[in-house]
Amino acid sequence: MYRTTTCGALRLSQVGEQVTLAGWVQKARRMGGMIFVDLRDRYGITQLVFNESLVGPDLIAQAEKLGREYVIQVSGKVAERENKNPKLDTGDIEILVERLSVLNASEVPPFTIEDETDGGDDLRMKYRYLDLRRSCVRSNLELRHRFALAVRRYLDAQGFLEVETPVLIKSTPEGARDFVVPSRMNPNQFYALPQSPQTFKQLLMVSGFDRYFQIVKCFRDEDLRADRQPEFTQIDCEMSFVEQEDVLTIFEGMTKYLFQELLGVEVATPFPRMSWQEAMSRYGSDKPDTRFGMEFVELKDTLSGFGFGVFDDAAYIGGICAKGAASYTRKQLDALTDFVKRPQIGAKGMVYARVESDGTVKSSVDKFYSQETLQALAAKMQATPGDLILILSGDEPMKVRKQLCELRLEMGSQLGLRDKRQFSCLWVVDFPLFEWDEETQRFYAMHHPFTSPKPEDIPLLATDPGAVRANAYDMVINGVEVGGGSIRIHDSGLQAQMFDLLGFTPEKAQEQFGFLMNAFKYGAPPHGGLAYGLDRFVSLFAGLDSIRDCIAFPKNNSGRDVMIDAPSLIDQEQLDELCLSLTQPK
Repeated sequence: MYRTTTCGALRLSQVGEQVTLAGWVQKARRMGGMIFVDLRDRYGITQLVFNESLVGPDLIAQAEKLGREYVIQVSGKVAERENKNPKLDTGDIEILVERLSVLNASEVPPFTIEDETDGGDDLRMKYRYLDLRRSCVRSNLELRHRFALAVRRYLDAQGFLEVETPVLIKSTPEGARDFVVPSRMNPNQFYALPQSPQTFKQLLMVSGFDRYFQIVKCFRDEDLRADRQPEFTQIDCEMSFVEQEDVLTIFEGMTKYLFQELLGVEVATPFPRMSWQEAMSRYGSDKPDTRFGMEFVELKDTLSGFGFGVFDDAAYIGGICAKGAASYTRKQLDALTDFVKRPQIGAKGMVYARVESDGTVKSSVDKFYSQETLQALAAKMQATPGDLILILSGDEPMKVRKQLCELRLEMGSQLGLRDKRQFSCLWVVDFPLFEWDEETQRFYAMHHPFTSPKPEDIPLLATDPGAVRANAYDMVINGVEVGGGSIRIHDSGLQAQMFDLLGFTPEKAQEQFGFLMNAFKYGAPPHGGLAYGLDRFVSLFAGLDSIRDCIAFPKNNSGRDVMIDAPSLIDQEQLDELCLSLTQPK
């Protein structure tokens, strides 16, 4: 055996025992007649001691040659440390080394393999196999492992069956772009990688499976950001003979269980419910962060008509009140203005007003407004002395709300109101079923073509499709959409009507989704479900800003794996077998 125990297991109760350890050299240092080595494996770090007064010169000479990341095996006796290290689980003991074997020497690593590393993102992604040795990264994957186990335990106890669905499927429109895979055996034809198991899980409901789940890889060819990867993992679930409330109750229970089991945090149920319209009006987002207030206040009636053209001509004026932030300097306020004017946000400017300690209000547009009007502004904003009011306006209300949302989140971060150790959960419900695209002059499904409309809104499909609400729901935690789903259409006639509104001819609908529509003819039960983003959920539990840090081998923001250099060119022979020829991109 290479080891009798691990580098995280030994305690004072083992003092005097003879042990063998194996692992990587974290660091080595000489102090007088002794050499100290920190030995690391997946389980922890143990201090090794090479004492010149106890061992021969050959062993000391071996120890002096040890460098970072050497793989070694040592044998020796467990001893109590004189200078204990309370930061280590093994900090009360050390190993008095009697034998050393170098199993593999290492080149000097490109960055320090410690929690506080000197390696940037690109360098660490190139050498991801080294980055994974860092305990902070490894702990994220250990949490992910425990999370997946807990999900399986909960769903199994609720009667769900884990069923695998195909990875090579048919390409379908709507949603993000598909990743496509050429078929050698079927020249000039292509598979697609699944964006989700949507149609297969619905077919499982038609098959009578009643409760299905799967922890499954999904693929979407879309622009990337901190919480997106081209391949990601879903906890995909579906249930038969359920209404919306049944689904929400089951998965509130799962969320409560996960918080308690993995974090020891008690979250109250039932979660608050908020309509999509209300979320957009109050927070400018369909995934509002409700850990703090600073809700939007509409100010058109209060601030227009006083000669300030920016407000007089605006279709929407909205403000937020940052409690206690009146002390912001001109430099800080200018930085906030620059923030909202960034191209990603797109505001033209920002107006601010301070409530002074004596109750008077000073604004950046004082010359247009009397103190009486500014006092009315403060009253409407429920602002008190010491508060700061920030205002945006524009021609498109929804666009301004989204800009104000970004400003609200920035202020929440600056004022320390977005504590990662605090959790605020809610359901956002009653989404629009369709969204209108001006460029193509047609409706698109806001979620997917199989989402059922609210039963009471079905008559509006024929008269006012834009007003139809979806029987859909998203779970939001701390401003992150961790999961979402809907009650599905199970009636083939209603599904055909949905396809028609989305611009599908009957022939095209049959070509793309005929297998599903045909299945519905054979007794499809009412069904619905949801899918959680496992990567997002785990990163939320771990307090991470990016899902990349809880994925073993992630892609960068360009969708590249810089470690293995993928995607890459393939040989001409492979292209010929696939009947493919390459052209230069336009």
